[in-house]
Amino acid sequence: MIYSSSHIQNSIASHKSSLSPNFPQRIFTRREVIPPRNDVLWRIERGAVRTLTWSEDGTFITLGYWGAGDLIGYPLSRVKPYQIECLTSVEVSVVPPHHWNQDVNALMIHIQQAEELLSIVHRKPISLRLWQFLVWLSEKFGRDVEQGKLIELNVTHQEMAEVLNTTRVTVTRLLQQFEDEGNLLRHKRRIILRLSKNSN
Repeated sequence: MIYSSSHIQNSIASHKSSLSPNFPQRIFTRREVIPPRNDVLWRIERGAVRTLTWSEDGTFITLGYWGAGDLIGYPLSRVKPYQIECLTSVEVSVVPPHHWNQDVNALMIHIQQAEELLSIVHRKPISLRLWQFLVWLSEKFGRDVEQGKLIELNVTHQEMAEVLNTTRVTVTRLLQQFEDEGNLLRHKRRIILRLSKNSN
């Protein structure tokens, strides 16, 4: 298994506890766009966001999913256009430039997670690509329940399609296939992965 998000999150937690400054905090609502400032980074304290761009024809291209402990911000990307969209209610701390050097660990984790997602996007066939994306989400945003691993972030079929460079119809069909095979359960609008039934 190539993913290490769980121990990455643990290292973030220990790193955060060692940071002494109390940075200003802001709260954003679901679907709100975090302001495009080049003079700050944002540390997510609660909630989830996605970073994205779009092509000339308006097609969205998801660049990453980020949650508690992650460091995000416009200075971390050279992609234009670039946007940070809140997928839930989000609370962030504002990290000014003179403190960026204290967050080297978080910056390294940002790079590692972006590369993990990039490697998933290029997997073939598309069924493997989707399954490994779900595993990645479950490690980053999931929690253990009796039936398996519950992904607590509600990602729509269209958003999955945008990440994986496929169609919403294909995502819906494959999710149904995973469910028929017993590798996936639905819980309201959330997904539970039964990882013991499927190798990664």
